Amino acid sequence: MKRFRLGYLTAVAPLCVVLAGCGAGVGGPDAARPTATKQADAKVQEKVKGEAKASAPTTPADFLDLADKAMAAEPGWTFAVEGDEALKLQEQESGASYEATVSRTGKPEALRSQGVITSSKGVQKAERVFLVGGTTYVKEGTAAWKKGASTDPAMENKVEDSVAAIDAYRGYLKAGNKDVTVVKKGDTAELQVKLPPSALKDVQDRAYVKTAVRELDPILTQLQGAGIATSKSQIMLARLNETLTLDARTGRIKAHRLGFTFLIPHDNGYINYRQDVSEVNGGVFKGSISLPVGVN
Repeated sequence: MKRFRLGYLTAVAPLCVVLAGCGAGVGGPDAARPTATKQADAKVQEKVKGEAKASAPTTPADFLDLADKAMAAEPGWTFAVEGDEALKLQEQESGASYEATVSRTGKPEALRSQGVITSSKGVQKAERVFLVGGTTYVKEGTAAWKKGASTDPAMENKVEDSVAAIDAYRGYLKAGNKDVTVVKKGDTAELQVKLPPSALKDVQDRAYVKTAVRELDPILTQLQGAGIATSKSQIMLARLNETLTLDARTGRIKAHRLGFTFLIPHDNGYINYRQDVSEVNGGVFKGSISLPVGVN
């Protein structure tokens, strides 16, 4: 409803009381309107409905445009992040889980994450992440702050930014990948990427696989340090699912989820490496983000 009609209705109400006749005639006020006028009104209403239907988002690109506007309409957002990863060989498994609250602003662009990493043995370590001015700063436990360019793969792996998923999905579409689909579920729209089991060498250059490969690289380095060397040409990507969930009407991001599993050949079997991350919108953030005192 347009806001100016509220003032109009407020002004008309007292007048109806004074005249004691508004809408009280036979058939109501609509009965006195010419048939031609009614038909004209009906055509206008049909036209408005048709235009609204025509402008409703249908394609992944349409929904990304809607999401971009919705997320830019507020100064910032908060997200609740949960994730876990595990490396499993036969019956032996090691891993960690992660929980954090992420705050993000748009102008200027900045991000702050405060969370806790919990190992599979129950050992906890605090983690703080800042992304300010194109530089990412990370502090784990009592260790000193580390910093690097936001484009450094090691730093990219530390940042969970749901709003950035909009540009990531645009990159998927621009790359010509046809695996992005839109699934409407009630009042939500899910932009999905699902990849069936594939040899990594066949899909590693696809835009939506690159994040998973970036997360895999340090694992391969660790395995190599333990005397387990393997070639990416031998690795299988057993699953990859990414979903950007939007409010279908407003375009606001509701959640972003990414999960994948790699099978790394070893002896006569595989080392299983998996990761799952969920980011859920916690609402508007109206604060500011700056580096802690002493960090530069």
